[in-house]
Amino acid sequence: MEFKKIKLTQRVKKPILGLGSHTKNTLCFIQDSFAYLSPVHPDLANPKDFSGFEKDVKYFLKENPKVIAYDLHPEYQSTKYALNLSLTTYHLSPTQHHHAHIASCMLDNGLGNQKVIGIAFDGTGLGSDNKLWGAEFLLCDYKNFKRRAHLKEIPLLGGEKAILEPVRLALAWLYLIYKDRFLNLDIKFVKGIDKKKWRVLKNMYLAGFNSPLVSSMGRLFDAAASLILESQRANFEGELAIELEKMASRCRPQALGYKFKIIKDKGDYIIDPRFMFKEITLALKTKEPKEEMAYKFHFTVAEMINKICRILRKENSINKIVLSGGVFQNNLLLGLARDLLYKQGFNVFTHKQLSCNDSGISLGQAVIAHFRS
Repeated sequence: MEFKKIKLTQRVKKPILGLGSHTKNTLCFIQDSFAYLSPVHPDLANPKDFSGFEKDVKYFLKENPKVIAYDLHPEYQSTKYALNLSLTTYHLSPTQHHHAHIASCMLDNGLGNQKVIGIAFDGTGLGSDNKLWGAEFLLCDYKNFKRRAHLKEIPLLGGEKAILEPVRLALAWLYLIYKDRFLNLDIKFVKGIDKKKWRVLKNMYLAGFNSPLVSSMGRLFDAAASLILESQRANFEGELAIELEKMASRCRPQALGYKFKIIKDKGDYIIDPRFMFKEITLALKTKEPKEEMAYKFHFTVAEMINKICRILRKENSINKIVLSGGVFQNNLLLGLARDLLYKQGFNVFTHKQLSCNDSGISLGQAVIAHFRS
């Protein structure tokens, strides 16, 4: 079996197996001073990929791990597999998805067990409050985390259907801002909307049916891309966001970002991008170049990162920033965020040996389980 071997920052007392995420799944077995990562199983909903996952689990179980670490999400096939294992043979250790992202990047950089500001941006992962997270600012070390800031939540209209129909996400933001008045906006995007379908989606939202609230940077990218590109559908998750990055990369960086608000709520911070969407709709109306709009959106997200990090550093005296999650596969966003943070004197850590996507989750799970056991 082929595996990636990574040196741990400290020797572990007992062997641990992390079962990883649902997509881009890997397994991670840690023993003594090393972590061993399996090949990627792209999607555990696919029978062939799940068969490969099962085969690799059985391989690692022969090494007699004492602890099995897994994701909180009950619908992940890796989680279901963990929960079917014998409780008398293994100690089961649930771990939060975004904490695992940050822990994996910390280890990827050889960081010891210390407090960092972890920024995990992805599609979705289940939060410790049983809500869908995906735009998270965590104060954490390997053992514990505290969520200190996140993106304002919006309804995921129709659940996962919104991933391949990003228009639903754009509509959710426009409805939050304008209510039904958004239908009067004189822009091509609104003119292309199926009004009957919108009424169905709106009623679904108002009835609280299949419209879970989500704080997700991946879904914010989808919404902005749908609006700016005036495109309703995607062939795969993140397709429009990839197109938006390509478009933004063709812009000469002259303009700065759009406006947004940071709201303090019970000691934590919520990033509210409604002003940004207002400005994008105005830019569409005045026919601002789309490349410029795409670049300004990327800069705005980088500025969200910068401003929250400055607030959290002031409150907690932490200068180390760790960036992880699939959204940071966007090289333009990563570069803009790093530049802003470096100018503020932050120490910034990004992935080296591993991808920032979910293929690193299993390593984070295993390391968290070690520090908790």
